Formats: sequence, structure tokens, C-alpha cells
Amino acid sequence: MIVQIEGLRKIYEGKQCVTAVDGIDLAVRAGELYGLLGPNGAGKTTTISICTTRALPTAGRVRIAGVDVVGSPALARRGIGVVPQYNTLDRACTIFENIYFHCLYFGFSAAASRQRTEELLAQFHLAERTKAYPAQLSGGLAQRVQIARAIAHYPKVLFLDEPSAGLDPQSRIAMWDAVRGLREQGITVVLTTHYMEEADALCDRVAIIDHGKILVEDSPAALKSSVGAETIYELDLRHPESLDALQQQICALQGVASVEKLPSGLRVYARTADGLLPEIVKTANHHGLRDISITEPSLEMVFIRLTGRDLRE
Repeated sequence: MIVQIEGLRKIYEGKQCVTAVDGIDLAVRAGELYGLLGPNGAGKTTTISICTTRALPTAGRVRIAGVDVVGSPALARRGIGVVPQYNTLDRACTIFENIYFHCLYFGFSAAASRQRTEELLAQFHLAERTKAYPAQLSGGLAQRVQIARAIAHYPKVLFLDEPSAGLDPQSRIAMWDAVRGLREQGITVVLTTHYMEEADALCDRVAIIDHGKILVEDSPAALKSSVGAETIYELDLRHPESLDALQQQICALQGVASVEKLPSGLRVYARTADGLLPEIVKTANHHGLRDISITEPSLEMVFIRLTGRDLRE
């Protein structure tokens, strides 16, 4: 395993003692694209901060490619690349210089730094922006520069903290393509996100984390299948206050796995869609059915089931 986390804990002391990470154990395989999902304040960023030597753990151990990040932080940093949540490009340097000076910092010669910078500018379709400054770039372009800079020294693991935050849909898709391309170079990617679509599209495995603990870990497909349904129907009712009787009636229909209440109606989990929709509509019409939507299980559904619907600060 190229990333190994054992018994990781982080407690912030102060007026109120806050446990940000509470006994996390996980392992990431070489070449894997691994996602940490969780609500705001779940412990994702703190975990990444410890893995990248920006924070010290209260307890536990993190090893990157066999190197203990606390015992040998300088050596560990040679094997990792980091793209934080916020733009950290040097605003006084051009795009070329941001990458070039990064290479020099990691011991490349001037000639090797120039060659590596030109390679990355071409790889990330930034060659026409060589002389531009960060303030002249869109959010999507700036993010691609940050990824290019982070992998300039050939790290074994790239950590991406909320890589799509603030990006428009087109920039997000371009960023996804850039991240997928890293796998071909043998780079292991660990990312945090609260975009379920992003995790589903990119990750081989994901862990859902909340209150500093891992709640579940598996492939996106396996997590979606854990919902226990092939199709989900959401019923919008005119009279949602009288749901108990309708819930029982729909539960009794053949092919229905379970039914849960929503603020404005019901959500029906069906093992099969064959012939079930007419039965549901017929039954619900007697209770003021206003609308019905049909979806497939999603990571978002798994996420909400595990972490709840309450808003987080």
C-alpha cells in the first residue's frame, strides 16, 4: 500500500476541545484513485493536512510510500504533490515561472527544470499561457496550473483537496480529464470532495467520513448497490400529513424493498421496475399524488443516508 493510515487522531485543544479526526484507518493502493467524501467539518481536510505534513497528528501513524510523515517529513514531501483548496500560485510569477521554480526547489538543474516545465505546459494545454500571470487566469486554468506544478517533481502520490470547488461545469470536466490522465503516469491520487458526481466519475474506491470517523469504504458501484434497490421512486403528495397508510400500502406491493418518508411525500426503493410504476401511481392517486420522479441509486443517496440531512457549518 502506498498510503497507510493507522489509528489517526487529531484533537484541537482550546476553549472547546475538538476532535477533528477520531481513529481513522485506511490504505490506498499504488495507482489507485481514492476519494474521501464527507460533509463540511467531517475531518477530510485535517486528514489530508496530516498526510502532507502540514499538521501533526495527536496519535496514530501515516506512511507515504513507506516513509513516516512525522518521523521524516522532508523525505515524505519528496514523494507527494499537494493541491490545496485555495489558489496558492505565486501571483508575482508567470505560469512558466511557477512551475519552473518548483522544479528548481526540488533539485532539478536549470535545463531539466525548463524541459519539465515545457512538458507540463503542453500536457495540461497551457502552452499559450506561458507568460500569463495567475490573476489573468480563470479558476479552471489556475487549477490546472496548480496540478501541473504539484506533479512537476514526479511525486508518487498527489493529494487534491476539494479540486472542483468554485469551478464551472466545463472547467470541472477538464479538471477530471487531467486527473484521469495522471493514472497513466503511475501517480496515485487521493482527493477530498463533497461532489458525489465527481467521486463517482473518478474514484476506484471511496470512503465516507463524518465526525472524524470512516463510516463506510468501497467502490462507488458497491456503495450504490448497498442501497438495496434497482430503481427509486419519489412521490410528491398534496397531503403529506397522511403518509402512514400509503406507506404501508406501497410496502405491500410486490417488488418494493422499502419505503421512507420525505417532507413532501415518500421515497420508494424497488428491487425491480417491471410493472411496478402503474401500481405505485394507482395506489398513490388515492392520496393526492402530485408528481413522481424516477432515479437510480446514487452516491449522494448513500451519503445522505449515512450522514443525515442536517445543514453543516
